[in-house]
Amino acid sequence: MAAALTPQQLSETHRPTLDQALDTIGTRAYWSPHPEHPKAYGEGGAPGSLGAAEGRAAFDAVLNTRLDLGQPGTDGWTGGETSPYGPELGVEYPHADLDVLLPAMKAGTAAWRAAGPETRALVCLEILARISARTHELAHAVMHTSGQAFMMAFQAGGPHAQDRGLEAVAYAYQEQVRTPRTADWSKPQGKRDPLKLSKSFTTAGRGISLLIGCNTFPTWNGYPGLFASLATGNPVLVKPHPRAVLPLALTVRITREVLTEAGFDANLVALAAERPGEGIAKALAVRPEIRIIDYTGSTAFGDWLEANARQAQVYTEKAGVNTIVVDSTDDYRGMLANLAFSLSLYSGQMCTTPQNLLIPRDGITTDDGAKSYDEVVADIAAAVTKLLGDDARAAALLGALVNPDVKARLEAAGELGEVALPSRTVANAEFPDAVVRTPVVVKLDGTKTDEDAAYLSECFGPVSFAVAVESTSAALELLRRTIREKGAMTVGAYTTSAEVERAIEDVCLDESAQLSLNLTGGVYVNQTAAFSDFHGSGGNPAANAALCDAAFVANRFRVVEVRRQA
Repeated sequence: MAAALTPQQLSETHRPTLDQALDTIGTRAYWSPHPEHPKAYGEGGAPGSLGAAEGRAAFDAVLNTRLDLGQPGTDGWTGGETSPYGPELGVEYPHADLDVLLPAMKAGTAAWRAAGPETRALVCLEILARISARTHELAHAVMHTSGQAFMMAFQAGGPHAQDRGLEAVAYAYQEQVRTPRTADWSKPQGKRDPLKLSKSFTTAGRGISLLIGCNTFPTWNGYPGLFASLATGNPVLVKPHPRAVLPLALTVRITREVLTEAGFDANLVALAAERPGEGIAKALAVRPEIRIIDYTGSTAFGDWLEANARQAQVYTEKAGVNTIVVDSTDDYRGMLANLAFSLSLYSGQMCTTPQNLLIPRDGITTDDGAKSYDEVVADIAAAVTKLLGDDARAAALLGALVNPDVKARLEAAGELGEVALPSRTVANAEFPDAVVRTPVVVKLDGTKTDEDAAYLSECFGPVSFAVAVESTSAALELLRRTIREKGAMTVGAYTTSAEVERAIEDVCLDESAQLSLNLTGGVYVNQTAAFSDFHGSGGNPAANAALCDAAFVANRFRVVEVRRQA
């Protein structure tokens, strides 16, 4: 059957976008081809896209159905997702016999490799365009598997995730074309004829790539690895978190459709959904066919993958202890508002949410006068209370707790120290079964730096510790130890001192942590922009990779050389 998508069509449609992405990762400027506003889709918006009502209808239509992807080796069906907002999704997914599916995935590799970096990149951009057109549908899928509020699910699970996928494609393309496809080689031999060879250089993927999805950000954390591996010539097996299958299953379905239309084997991308309690990730991770692994989740399993999946190139994003150093500020109210939002967004269920607020015991200087430690903590608590005072607004910002473990950690946090801000229950009028809680802030003594100190471990969820330290110097010592031993995805600091600012920078440069300074406006420490910001550094225990840099893509392929006598 002739391909519905020709290379010329793909080039005419998507080469300008690829070129812009390549330019932007060089300038680090703001750019996105994926609109953030819901009204940009549907009638009057992006051509062929689903509007709000159409997207909701498409999501509703998939509920309580069997999502048949046409994969080989299907030996049954599985499901069981329940929305953090209450309803059961009722979607069934194919359960795979991996001994049948994995060989089928490898069958199309030769043609995908032969297509070359540009065609692979353009096919990936077509996939992303199809995903973008269905952002409204996917937003509901993300919302009802992750517990994100709708607007966050729409933006983070839609355009921001798509941007990260496109960013990975751009880096992948850039790294693959560094080496020319062919070269004529001639070495002079003095009076004798020169030695001549014709050489060809082909980028070849490592093999099947395993994407182990997470519960909280299935698309945002999933798309970089998916598209980095696919663009570099590797088949991708998508193993979603069992509580967040639907967003990645819909992604796989779209991807398989585009691959087929472009004349490639749909089995280059497949879904591995697991039965309840089956836990297939460990068995999959050490299979010899799996040559690349992308993982987001707990430190324990990330460490296990790094130690045991020795046949694969493993990229992990694990847990860290994110820290804010509060030394001084010339915009006290702006600092309080910024911190309140950062602590509250998605109930603190982001790998970038600040956990530890290091505040000198003797207080700080501000444009509103000197503030003691107790005053700063009380004012942070008051700012959070003000931000979340209205239940409707709070529900739209907090979303829902993603699982019972988060709720248990939240409820136990009050036993760790003096509670400066107790958590309260928020009613969600639309979803009365949703578990919605405001953050808790607990005061802790920073002179206790033994391994039992609560602030030296990640407490994932809406829990923050206001840690009293002896001085800003002591805060920097604790910051350094925390990053080095526990890792950090983000570090923030507030200071009016150039000397302190340099000292904080030195710590973050030494320990390889991404730093945000003096954020008081509409940019928050727990948000990063594709094409400009690096998510993680790959240089501390929180993650061994960064989204996205050359290191994230370059080891997913090798260059194979063929020499011929000229």
